[in-house]
Amino acid sequence: MQSSLRAVARSSGSFSAVRQFSTSRPASKTMLKSTVTIPASLQKPKAITTSAPASLEASSQILAESESYSTTKDEVIIDWPELEERADPTDVGHSTTGPGVGRHRSRTLESLSLQGKVCVVTGAARGLGNLMARTLVESGANALAIMDLDEKIAQQSAKEVEEWFEQHGGAKKGEVQAIGLGCDVSNEDQVKSTIQQVVDRFGKIDVLVTAAGIVHNYPAIDYPTEKMRQLYAINIDGTFFCAREVARHMLEKDQPGSIVLIGSMSGSIVNVPQPQSPYNASKAAVKHMASSLAVEWAKKGIRVNSIAPGYMVTSLTRTILDNNPDLEATWTSLTPMGRLGAPEDLKGAIVFLASDSSAFVTGTELRVDGGYCAT
Repeated sequence: MQSSLRAVARSSGSFSAVRQFSTSRPASKTMLKSTVTIPASLQKPKAITTSAPASLEASSQILAESESYSTTKDEVIIDWPELEERADPTDVGHSTTGPGVGRHRSRTLESLSLQGKVCVVTGAARGLGNLMARTLVESGANALAIMDLDEKIAQQSAKEVEEWFEQHGGAKKGEVQAIGLGCDVSNEDQVKSTIQQVVDRFGKIDVLVTAAGIVHNYPAIDYPTEKMRQLYAINIDGTFFCAREVARHMLEKDQPGSIVLIGSMSGSIVNVPQPQSPYNASKAAVKHMASSLAVEWAKKGIRVNSIAPGYMVTSLTRTILDNNPDLEATWTSLTPMGRLGAPEDLKGAIVFLASDSSAFVTGTELRVDGGYCAT
């Protein structure tokens, strides 16, 4: 069986998070083709005796026979489609209607409001990054910059945000100003130029959310070096470049602000059954980057925190899991709350860390994982 896993490009926050979109592959109207091969041992774990083994050798034999212990499996193959291959490439990856969506009109804590804030979200054209961008507007922000690899998609997403809030969110025409900017976050010069464009347009930046990121899945032995370098360049370098350039402008203006780095529970645990060592390492780097930058910039009023999502089910992930219920069962069984996360589960965390409600919170990782890391 082929041991390497196809590249998975999702956001930084979790296995289903936002990725930087690329249109380099030819367009295709082919329906999603995804395969996940789950070892029989993960589908129906055999019982393990609770009696103490007579020796380490006996213990190893018991585990070998059951094969139900927590470990990665090289034979788990996940084939995630590119944007052009999805059933509906225009799907933003999360719900835009229903309970909990739209501007809140009841009494609420004033410090949770983002009114008057200029917000920048990377990797925000689709998926979790898009949800985070919309959430900031729901909480009062009227100036939003959506950064993504493909400028056309970023601009379209920005237009959709403006139109949605004018039609459904109670905003007057022109009240919400959203711009879409193309940027490869792994390119330092592009990041500098793009952040400067935001400052030129809105005069300042109050909030940065770094949701751009990718994940590839290969066993470590077979991991292609070029893919490892690409992943580190986007997930680590890109996160640092964006945080640094936004902080530079804040410092120049002697202005406080909030920077939220999107990490992952993978920065604290090892995901199973899919092997993804470089991704896990990159998210551990993001976690400690947030702590380090927080200490460095704390006296200047710039707060830096991180969010560590667990398994989040965007519409794309839902399609994959519907076709592979055994994989969903495995992930769910390892989550104490007994379910996978919905994109909307991240809203409160984003608003809290971006707003003045967390004015004395910096260097903190906020896990939104259903208790996964607690076990």
